[in-house]
Parts: sequence; structure tokens; C-alpha cells
Amino acid sequence: MIEVTIDGKSIEVESGITILEASRKLGIDIPTFCLDDNMEPQGLCRICVVEIKGFSKLFTSCSTVIDRPMEIFTESENVVESRKMLLDLLLSNHDFDCVNCQKSGACKLQEYCLRYNIEKTSFNGRKNTYKIDDSNEFYLSNQNKCILCKKCVKMCSEIQCTSAITESDRGFITRINTPMSCGLKESTCVSCGNCVAVCPVGALVPKYQPYRHWEVSKVKTTCTYCGVGCQLNLIVKDSKVVGVESNPKGPNKGLLCVKGRFSYNFINHRDRLKKPLVKINGKFEEFTWDAALTFIKNRITYIREKNGADSIGILSSARCTNEENYLLQKFARVVLGTNNIDHCARL
Repeated sequence: MIEVTIDGKSIEVESGITILEASRKLGIDIPTFCLDDNMEPQGLCRICVVEIKGFSKLFTSCSTVIDRPMEIFTESENVVESRKMLLDLLLSNHDFDCVNCQKSGACKLQEYCLRYNIEKTSFNGRKNTYKIDDSNEFYLSNQNKCILCKKCVKMCSEIQCTSAITESDRGFITRINTPMSCGLKESTCVSCGNCVAVCPVGALVPKYQPYRHWEVSKVKTTCTYCGVGCQLNLIVKDSKVVGVESNPKGPNKGLLCVKGRFSYNFINHRDRLKKPLVKINGKFEEFTWDAALTFIKNRITYIREKNGADSIGILSSARCTNEENYLLQKFARVVLGTNNIDHCARL
């Protein structure tokens, strides 16, 4: 254990953890652009720099490990000046249209500009004007808003292992691009949207987003498209699901496939059943859940007593979770006493 002091607060930490991790233990918020918990720290964006007593240069807190006692300052005059200059430079080549940006309210560049009172750039000159790539069915790429943190590239190549996007050109015209500039539709992109999830600004956003980030609530749930059981957040507005968001605290660490992230519209389909239906005299009628469950209980009890447990069959669903299907087969075999249970995926 090593004792360090961060902004006047002392703490003992394990040798080898980063300054950023130690700061978070103290509840100190250090800005980050390029950092993601699924990837090794890059130290590319430089917004997370801090000052260490005894050194003239600034250190990136995300990649600097604590290996000896240190006195660290996260908001010193030099640190704040460095962050302001970085934000100023980013804005000099940025489409600064927050009013119409889908990311407004959840954009880290917007957040940090407000935090450090940066209203506009002091570097007036040429700006890159790239054509927006909207060839993908689910999301679009607007490189006029990119800050070149490269999280999307690392996500696609190192975590998703698709390598559909990369960094092209050098210097002022550096940008995130597809190999050979073929466009997202012709690339190897599998539309998982994990690059969209990690983008800190509005460079990669879903195509269909009928909400602002302050208008919605989020509900944690389990994706039921397959047996992996990925955790995700449903984005809800006016009692309707209007989007899906990664849940980085889930065992899938926020990673989703194209179905889990983008195929949610069926939830709001007009033909979806909203109440149990029970057939009475050959016609389906709406029941409350309590009434429907009581009806099922009475019918199953009657059938089992009259014809035996093997006269009952249960058909399960691939759209249930693993846990729900496990409980259903236990219900069939233990409670009802029948092995007549099957699964719709066998069809």
C-alpha cells in the first residue's frame, strides 16, 4: 500500500493502480475522453492530465501508475489551463451545433466546455467538412463532430474484432474512416453499435432517436434475443421504449449485438398483446392477470386429476430468459409431475 495525497486528501492505495483510479476512490472527478473500462488506457486525449509535485510536466492520470508516495493536484492552475487549451483546439475544428445535436445533454465535450467556461474557440480558420456517412441502416457517422479520441476504432478492432473502421490520413485531415473509404455499408461492419455506445460526442449516433437525453428514464433489463443474457437499459419516454443503451455494469460490460441494441421496435407494435386472452365459448376475451392465472390453475388441476399429469403439455419460448425457462421446466416436472415440456426453438 502507498499513501498519496490528491487535492489535499490522503488515501492509501495499492501499488500499480492509476492516478485516475485513486482519484475516483476519493470521489474526485477527472475529465476523460478516450478512456473506456473495457480497453487499456491510451492517454491520447490529454484531457485527464494532472500535476504531480516535483515535476514540471503534466501526467495523464489514466495511464500513470502510482509506484511511490505522491502529492497530486487535479485542478491546479497549470492543469486547468492545459484543459482549456485542449478544449479550445477541439472546438476550432468542430461542428459546434449543440441545439440540433442528438448527443446534446450527454456529450462530454459539451459538458467539459461548460465546466471550464469555454463558449467558443479562439482559433479561427479552416475547418474540415466531411460528408455524413448514413449508409448504415442503424446509425450514422458525422466526422465533423469527431474529436479523434479513437475509442470507436479500438472498440471495433480490439473488443468487437471486426475492424470495420480505422484512422485514415495524417495531420489536420486525420479522421475516422472505413478501409479504402468504402463507407459503412460496404465495410465489414456488423451494426453492433458498440462504437456508437463509446463515442463521447455526436460523431456516431443512432439514426432514429426521437428524444432528448433529459426527457427519458432508463430501465435495466435482460436481452432475450439469445441465451447469453446481456444486460441493457431500455430508454423510456411517455411509457414507450424509444431506444436501448449499454449497461456497462452488466456481465457483458455494455457490449451488445445488432439485435439487442437496435431491434426493439416490436415492443411498441400495435398488434402486441397487452392483456391475457382466455378463450370462452370459442372466442378470446381479455382477462386480468389474476383472473387468467386463476383460470389456468383451475383448468390444470381439473385436467391432471381427471386424466393424469401426462395429459398436460407445456411449450416454452426462446424469448424468455434462461432463468425463466429453467423455472418453467421445474414447474412442469416437479410441480405438475410431467416431462411433456418442449421449446419453440426446436421448430
